[in-house]
Amino acid sequence: MLTHIAIVCVICALLYVYGTGTYGYWSKRGVKHDAPIPFCGNARRTFMREISMCDLFTEVYWKNPGQRFVGFYLGRNPSLILRDPELIKSVIAADASSFYSRGFMPYKELHEPLLKNLVFADGDLWKLLRQTMTPAFTTGKLKAMFPLIVEKAEKLHEIVDEAATGNAEVDMRDIMARYTTDSIGAIAFGINSESMNNENSQFRKLGNRILTITKWDATRHFFKFIFPETFQKMYLFCPFIEDNIMQLMRGILKQRNYIPSARNDFVDQLMELKQKGKIQVESVEHKNPDGTPKLVEMEMDEYIMAGQIFVFFTAGFETSSSASSYTLHQLAFHPEAQRKCQQEIDDVLSRYDNKLCYEAVSEMKYLEMCLKESLRLFPSVGWLKRRCERPYLIPGTSITIDPKVNIIVPVSGLHRDPLYWDEPDRFIPERFENGPRHKFVYLPFGEGPRACIGERLGRMQSLAGLAALLRRFSVAPAPRSRREPPRDPTGVILQRILGGIPLRVRRRN
Repeated sequence: MLTHIAIVCVICALLYVYGTGTYGYWSKRGVKHDAPIPFCGNARRTFMREISMCDLFTEVYWKNPGQRFVGFYLGRNPSLILRDPELIKSVIAADASSFYSRGFMPYKELHEPLLKNLVFADGDLWKLLRQTMTPAFTTGKLKAMFPLIVEKAEKLHEIVDEAATGNAEVDMRDIMARYTTDSIGAIAFGINSESMNNENSQFRKLGNRILTITKWDATRHFFKFIFPETFQKMYLFCPFIEDNIMQLMRGILKQRNYIPSARNDFVDQLMELKQKGKIQVESVEHKNPDGTPKLVEMEMDEYIMAGQIFVFFTAGFETSSSASSYTLHQLAFHPEAQRKCQQEIDDVLSRYDNKLCYEAVSEMKYLEMCLKESLRLFPSVGWLKRRCERPYLIPGTSITIDPKVNIIVPVSGLHRDPLYWDEPDRFIPERFENGPRHKFVYLPFGEGPRACIGERLGRMQSLAGLAALLRRFSVAPAPRSRREPPRDPTGVILQRILGGIPLRVRRRN
C-alpha cells in the first residue's frame, strides 16, 4: 500500500514539475506578467471555454497601459504580448526572418493532411506553399473570377426578398454565410453548392462543423497543446471534416479527369502545379556552409491539395461573411451611413448599365470605408501569432527571447485603443479617408510576409455582396439586435458572433 502511495506521489510530483517547469521564464528576464497556474498558464478560462482566445489577449492588452510588451504563458509556453506598434512592425515585418512561423502547431512535422496549408504550415513548407499559391491571387486572376462572385451576389435578393415581406427579421449572419459559401464553391471549385437555396446543404453543414468547437474538440485541443509530443498524431479536426474535404477534392479531380479544365478556378491552379512536378524555393530554415540558403523542394500531392482546399474554403466563406454581416449590422444602427452607401451604389451602377462588375465595385469608396471600419470594430481574426525561430534581442531593451517563444499581437485591442483612434468605439467610416495614424495599429488581414494571401479576394467578395443587397434593400435593427453583439467564448483563431446577427429588412422604393 505504501509503495502505491509513493508511486502516486512521485507521478504527481513529476507532473507538477512538467506543468510548471517553464514558469520562471519571464521572471528571470524581469518582464511583467500574471502568475500562471500549472499546465494552463494564464489561459485557464480559454481552455475552460469561458472566454475566447481573442478576448483573453485583448483583456491583457487593456490591463497593461504604458507597457510595450507583457509576458504571458499560453499553457506551458512562454509568450510575449506586444502593445507597441513599432515593436509589432519589427516582429511581423522588418525582422520577419526571425519570426517566419505562426507556431499554431507546437511541432514542425504535420501528420494531419488538412494542416498542410498556408495558415498552419511553418518553415520551408510554408514558403513553398506561399510561393506557389501567390499567383492564384493576382489582380488578373481576381478579375477573371469576379463574374462568378457577381452571379452569386445577384442571387442574394432572391432569398432576402422572401424575408423582406412585412419588414421581417432575418439572421443576416446566416444569409451572408450562405452567399459566401456559394461564392467560394463557384470560384474555388467550379461547383454549385446550393447553400443559398438550401440552408441544410452539404457545404453549409461542413462549414458549420468546421467552426463549431465541441467539448470533445476542446478536450482534444487541450491535450495536443499541453502534451504535444505524446499527442502529436492525434488529429485536430474530427473525421467528418477530413472525410468531406477529401471526398470533395477527389470528386472534383475525377470529374475533370485529373487534368486542368480551363475553368481558371482554384482547383485548376492546384492541378497545374501538380503537373509541374517538383517545386523549388530557397530554404528559410537551412543554409549551406557558405551561408547561402539551401534549395528545398516539394511535390503537390493530394494531401497538400486537400490542405489548400480546406483553408481556402474555411477562410474564404467565414471571414467574408463575418465582415459583410457585421457591416450590415453597423449600417442598420447608422442609417445616414447606409443612405450614403446606397446613393453611392446607385450612382456608380448608373455608369455601368446598372450591372455589378469588378470596375464598378472598385469605385465604391465609401462602401469600402464602411467595410474597413467594421473590420476595425470586429476583425474576423482578432489576434496574430508568430513564433521566434532564433535568439532575438527586443529593440530598445537588453532582453533576449529564445526560439519557440510565442509572439502575440492583440489586433482587437489595437483597433480600439484611443491612443490611435478618435472615439474608437464609434462607427466612423470617414476616418479611413486618411487611414490610421500608424500602419501597424490596423491589422485585419495581418501584415508582412505572412499577411493574408486572399485579402483582395475576401474584400471584393464582401463588397460585391453588400452592393448587391443594399441596391435593393435597406436594413434596420430588429427587436433582438444589440449594438455590441455577444461574442462566442469558444472562438480560437476566428472571432464569431454568438446567436447570429438579427436585422429587419425592407425593400427600397
